[in-house]
Amino acid sequence: MPIDRAAPVALFLFAHQDDEFGVFHTLQRCRAAGLAVACAYLTRSPDPTLAQRRNAESLRVLSTFGIDAGDVAFAGDTLQLDDATLPEHIASAAAWIEGWFAQFDNIASIHVTAWEGGHHDHDCLHAISADIALRAGLLGRLRQYALYNRLGCRGPWFNVLSPMASNGLVERSAIPFAQRLRYLRLCLCYPSQRVTWIGLFPFVLLHYLLRRVQTLQPVAIARTLERPHAGTLYYEYRQFYQWEQLQKRLADWRAGA
Repeated sequence: MPIDRAAPVALFLFAHQDDEFGVFHTLQRCRAAGLAVACAYLTRSPDPTLAQRRNAESLRVLSTFGIDAGDVAFAGDTLQLDDATLPEHIASAAAWIEGWFAQFDNIASIHVTAWEGGHHDHDCLHAISADIALRAGLLGRLRQYALYNRLGCRGPWFNVLSPMASNGLVERSAIPFAQRLRYLRLCLCYPSQRVTWIGLFPFVLLHYLLRRVQTLQPVAIARTLERPHAGTLYYEYRQFYQWEQLQKRLADWRAGA
C-alpha cells in the first residue's frame, strides 16, 4: 500500500543493495515510532541476473522491518546507473532524488551514506543528497550513517560502522542484545554478496559485541568540499576512483545546477 503523502515518513538513501546493514537499528526505531519508511537504491549491478538477486535480497531484509516492497525504489534500475558509476551520472541521480523528496509532504528524517572515503558511490550520494536537502530546507533532518572507511588504517585494513569525529556530533542509540543477534542474522541474508561479506562480517560482529550501538551524525555542506580524511581513502587504495575526480564531477554539477 503506497505511503500517504501527508504521513510522517523517514527516507533512506542507499548507494548499493546491502548498504542497509548500516542502519538496521534506525529502520527498526523509525518503524517502532510509527513512521512510514521509504527506501531508494541509486545503483544496480551491471549483470541483470545478479541485479534481480540483489534487489530481492534487500527486499527480503527490509520486509523484516515491515517495509513494503512498494515503498522501495530501485532508481539504479530506472536510470540504468551501474554500481561504481554514480559520479558519472550525478545530474540524473540528483534529479531523481529531488523528485523523490517531492513525493512526500511530511519528511521527518532522511538518512544517507556518510562522507568517509569508503566507496566513491557512497561519498557521491552523500554530497548530492546534502545539496538537494539544503535547497529543500531539509538539511537539518538529514543524517549520515557510517559503513566503512580507512581512517588510521594501514594496508588493506578498514574500519566498519565507525563514525569519524570530523563529521560532527555522534548520536548513539544502544542496541539490545536480542536485536543485535537479529541484525547479525540479517547480515547473512546476502548470498549474492558472499565475497564482500566474508570481509565485512567479522568487523560487524565485533561492532555488535563491543560497541553495541547505532550511530548517526548530522550533515554539513562544508565537509563535502573537504577530503574525507587525511591519507589514502579506501576507494583510492583499491584504485576504484580518486577524490579529485569526484570533486571535479561534483563541482561541474553544482556549476550547472
